[in-house]
Amino acid sequence: LIPCFVIGTDIVFSCENTDDLVGASSPGDIVIGGLFAVHSEMMHPEEYPIKPVIQNCAGFEIQIFLQTLAMIHAIEMINNSTLLPGVTLGYEIYDTCAEVTKAMASALRFLSKFNSSEDVVEFKCNYSNYIPRIKAVTGATYSEVSMAVSRLLALQLIPQVSPASSAEILSDKIRFPSFFRTIPSDFHQTRAMAHLICESGWNWIGVIATDDDNGRLAVESFGVQAMANNVCIAFKEMLPAYLSDNTFHTKVDCAVEKIVKETRVNVIVVFMRQFHVLKVFKKAIERNVNKIWIASSNWSSAVKISTIPNIRQLGTIVGFGFKSRDISAFQDFLRNLHKMTTDNNNFLREYIMLLQVCAHLEYYDFQACISNQSQDDLLQNVENKHQIWKDDFLNANVEPGFIHSTVLAVYAIAYAIKGLCKNRNCKDPSAFTPWELLEELKNVTVIYDDKEIKFDSNGDMSTSYDVFLWKEIDGHMKITTMAEYDPGKGDFIFEDEEKKKAFLDLKKVQSTCSQHCPPGQMKKVTGSPHTCCYECVYCPENHYSNQTDMDYCYQCDNKTYWAPINSSTCYSKTIHFLAWSDWFAIFLLLLSAFGVVLVLSISVIFTKNLNTPVVKASGGLTVCYIILFSHFLIFLSTTFFIDEPTEFKCKTRQALFGISFSLCISCILIKSLKILLAFSFDPKLQNFLKCMYKPVPIVVTCTGIQVIICTFWLIFRTPFVKQNFSISRAIILECNEGSVLAFGIMLGYIAALAFICFIFAFKGRKLPENYNEAKFITFGMLIYFIAWIVFIPVYATTFGKYLPAVEIIVVLISNYGILCCTFLPKCYIIIYKQETNTKSAFLKMIYTYSSKSASSVAVSQISLDSKSSSSQATVSDSCKSQKNSVNGNAHFQVPGQTPIKGKALPKNTARTMARKRLSSI
Repeated sequence: LIPCFVIGTDIVFSCENTDDLVGASSPGDIVIGGLFAVHSEMMHPEEYPIKPVIQNCAGFEIQIFLQTLAMIHAIEMINNSTLLPGVTLGYEIYDTCAEVTKAMASALRFLSKFNSSEDVVEFKCNYSNYIPRIKAVTGATYSEVSMAVSRLLALQLIPQVSPASSAEILSDKIRFPSFFRTIPSDFHQTRAMAHLICESGWNWIGVIATDDDNGRLAVESFGVQAMANNVCIAFKEMLPAYLSDNTFHTKVDCAVEKIVKETRVNVIVVFMRQFHVLKVFKKAIERNVNKIWIASSNWSSAVKISTIPNIRQLGTIVGFGFKSRDISAFQDFLRNLHKMTTDNNNFLREYIMLLQVCAHLEYYDFQACISNQSQDDLLQNVENKHQIWKDDFLNANVEPGFIHSTVLAVYAIAYAIKGLCKNRNCKDPSAFTPWELLEELKNVTVIYDDKEIKFDSNGDMSTSYDVFLWKEIDGHMKITTMAEYDPGKGDFIFEDEEKKKAFLDLKKVQSTCSQHCPPGQMKKVTGSPHTCCYECVYCPENHYSNQTDMDYCYQCDNKTYWAPINSSTCYSKTIHFLAWSDWFAIFLLLLSAFGVVLVLSISVIFTKNLNTPVVKASGGLTVCYIILFSHFLIFLSTTFFIDEPTEFKCKTRQALFGISFSLCISCILIKSLKILLAFSFDPKLQNFLKCMYKPVPIVVTCTGIQVIICTFWLIFRTPFVKQNFSISRAIILECNEGSVLAFGIMLGYIAALAFICFIFAFKGRKLPENYNEAKFITFGMLIYFIAWIVFIPVYATTFGKYLPAVEIIVVLISNYGILCCTFLPKCYIIIYKQETNTKSAFLKMIYTYSSKSASSVAVSQISLDSKSSSSQATVSDSCKSQKNSVNGNAHFQVPGQTPIKGKALPKNTARTMARKRLSSI
């Protein structure tokens, strides 16, 4: 294949009359207009002042010329088919020279009245019955031209079907009611570009565009799509729309310089016309620029650009082009083009002349050749055209997407005409008006290449895109199809794994303002106005990021999960509680078990020595068993503080401990009262104690009150299992007491009982030295008070799984203290001091104690006045019905012996009192 090129000429046949504007034409019953930018620019007059004269054009565009041939080919195919039987389509194709001004001149001729010899455009308020020169228009090439022409054609609602104008604004049916196109809107193309950039991991890119309506709108649409995909535009360079602009080359240099300086930008999106791209790429090759270039549909398949010398040095070119179908019929048409007459085709004639003059040159010398030719040089030697014709040259320059869309545009108009001509004689030019054809086009279904295609509500055809990858094959740059982009699904479709791999290989190129933030980090925007320029900072504690380049870290559920700094995931919190396997729990359980063994041992010892004075003096086996059983329950209650808390454990442990301790203290209180009553020499106190001393009611009442407290507590504010989240990496399962007040009342009540017991025991502390139970009770109560006083601040300031251990320790200390002080001295006497555990030994101890106390008793008795005697008699009378005995058989007042004022006690008083006190104890 011969390398493609832009064939340019400075001189095209000058305009002498309006027919000279027509580039190609053919008569027919129904005429379709065509607008194509066959030349890249319109010459500007050098004379002054400037006159309103349509100027000549320069820069012959092979690709656009091929689109005009595609329109002619489609019309000839329709005329040779049965699609419009009996009706012939004609055409008038005009060159817009990529200029709105030139295009408007052609559009005015389209609006002129049919068969008007002077191309007069009539001014009317109602064009409903107006028959213009043409019925529909195919074109234009560029969106900027289509916008202007469409507004003018909308005056008569002449339908315009463009095969190349993709600006998103043209979908607006309010501003452009008669515009259609056989390609998708730029909205889909810019979204596909942004999707590709995002998929490739790029977020810092540059944009170069033509400074016209199409370029500006494309950049605007792309900016919105880029923002939606977290892609930032580092710079935008807008180049003048016309090559004749005096600042064009300067701005090209500035754009290339910007690309060179932005070293972090390795991806450039280009929305430009082909001749703009040529200028920029030539300059970029000179500056050794190597980037990834993303091509818009305007030039993505331009063979003339792919054949630029050293194009491979620019880097990788990825482009989006319109999906094409089979164009083999058009390629056959091009092979027979030399047989086509040039009488009514100025474009073809110009092409042939250019071939004759410059065919022996390569493209890059071809432009200079054309510049040196005069019009006379172009008009001579045309008779030898068959000798220089190059059959493959045009096929090598075909852009399938644009050829397909051009043919499809003609067929869409033809199918709409077919719908109107079912019941009309369409050989008559006045059979229908353009606005009727417009209405038919809105609902027409085009059958092309065995597929049905329709316009959507915006007048667009939603076809897919081909994604092109420019690859060097055998030393030549080839435009290959890498993937297909489905605008509906927004996905890339690959034919095979090789093409998918080529797509994924694009990710190897980095084009980011900042380094990617890995999982566990988040982006922190710096002073740059772009959100893509940031610093990577670690996610704080209890936060995580599980993706790359996250804007913020997700927060873990603080109740059940945690995360360290710089974490990419959340971890489940460990469930903590005082487990059976914990060493401290084992230690406490051993202490409780030892306490249980101690209780059982004491029980055995007391049972075996049931009839000894020590056991009898302890209140008897029943009282001892009750006290020991309550100690056993207290030790047992500590097990409910260990292992995973449950509702049952939370409710049971405090109630069991509280009631058991109350029972224990109540029994000890009875013992304190009993001892005080047995050894008290104060008549008033002794009488008071006789009235108060009722063992069973006291125990039942004192314990019952605690039962009531615990019952109300469990009913109204029952303890429950609570998850404590105060530790960041763990969940502590603990028992919430339900009501701190109820818990306090329970402990306070026990403390009150202990305090009363302490007072009574303290009063009886000066008992016989060999056996002083009151003194040990006092000491046990002191241990209890100290333990629980220390417990309150420690418990209030402790948290974690060892919080229950604090209460266990206090319970064990107080329980051990009372147990040991109450029973160990007695056990010591029973085991090691058996000689003192006899009735005679006890009588001797009490006798000695009573003898020492006798004198004080005598003084107390003598000092009683008559009033005291009277009071004592009253009290004695009130209590005489009672036996006033401990265990129901020992009297504390000697019968028949009354105090005699002023006399000494009898000799045997101490011995008598000793016997009675021993009996009481």
